[in-house]
Amino acid sequence: MKLFILKADNSKEMNKISEDLSQNKFKITQQEKHYILMKKKRYGNYAAHMFFLFVGLFIFMPLLIANVVYLAYSLLWTSPNVLITTETKAESGESLEFNTIDEVLEKANAMF
Repeated sequence: MKLFILKADNSKEMNKISEDLSQNKFKITQQEKHYILMKKKRYGNYAAHMFFLFVGLFIFMPLLIANVVYLAYSLLWTSPNVLITTETKAESGESLEFNTIDEVLEKANAMF
């Protein structure tokens, strides 16, 4: 999933935004003076996992491997990442495109 970028004016606002996101199951993965990087782990759809598990155990064993692949896909590629920063420009000099916290929460809580 793409990186969401939230703008903060100072470190107090950065901490406030990170606390709001922490209440929605985001975890801090990296923190520096001018940014906080957070991630919410997604494990996939539980109904899909149960389907793969039962069919794999009782009918077709390779579906257990498909279940593990689906879990890895969910963890690595669909887990949303959020960067909270006080910077307004990237290292290359381009202006950053900021998202709103509502956008982030909407995408993070979406089913797929």
